[in-house]
Amino acid sequence: MTVKQKLAAGEFAILAEMEPPKGVDVSQMIANAKRVKGSVDAFVVPEMSNAVMRMSSLGGGMILQSNGMEAVIQVNCRDRNRIALQADLLAANGCGIYNVMAVKGEDPAYGDHHQARAVYDIDLTDLLKAINGLQQGRDMAGIELKGSPEFLVGSTIDAGARDKSPELIREEMFQKLEAGATFFISPPLFDLSSIEPFLKRIDRQEMKIIPTVLLLKSLGMARYISRNVGNTFIPDTLIQRIQEAPDKIRECLRIASEMITTIKAEGFSGVLLSTIGWEDKLPELLKRV
Repeated sequence: MTVKQKLAAGEFAILAEMEPPKGVDVSQMIANAKRVKGSVDAFVVPEMSNAVMRMSSLGGGMILQSNGMEAVIQVNCRDRNRIALQADLLAANGCGIYNVMAVKGEDPAYGDHHQARAVYDIDLTDLLKAINGLQQGRDMAGIELKGSPEFLVGSTIDAGARDKSPELIREEMFQKLEAGATFFISPPLFDLSSIEPFLKRIDRQEMKIIPTVLLLKSLGMARYISRNVGNTFIPDTLIQRIQEAPDKIRECLRIASEMITTIKAEGFSGVLLSTIGWEDKLPELLKRV
């Protein structure tokens, strides 16, 4: 069953991030994905997250698809203009990739090529409209296509962001929904209460919300996120749990598995597992669930 079919049927979908390599050796990426192939419904391939140059999402997605694994590729506004974005989307669909996730893309200042210039020819809503337009058979210039693509389209939602009101987050989500998005992935979730004000303003049965579960790597990482990442809330009690644990890595795995269980029990449409370089931990994490 594909991710699209699972979401349409109201079944819980398990997605996992799988970063392409910074280079051309894809053996580790393929091996990590194959280890959890039977437990993960699809792999989300980031498009140079944190503006760090590496193999493109399209390339990584094609490699996973060619090895029998369903991919969700990211397309972002940062690196390409409207011509290149549409070209990549057509190429993806022509190569058998039917799931895309539209994201803004982090500023190059955060990455490893500080002299790079961000493009941002179109914004995120326009990108979603462009994808929808391609599916209707026309490009952004209004020219008819010879064969139109079909996609399951997702985007991001800042549920739990401290610098936005729940009403604004809801409004932004509905703008993306109107533009063509059908599912939404949230920032890392460590405490359900942090997004309750937003959840009260939507119909969770109608909206396909997929929270991210981030596997923490250390106490320092937890503290840094708590202090510096505005759209992710980590309770002090959780930080204390990690601090007091004799085996901190095992405790981080336990915290992530508990969050997955909670998300499923609360009736969300699915979960995105993010391990940020610890993809080899996915089998143990899924085994705990």
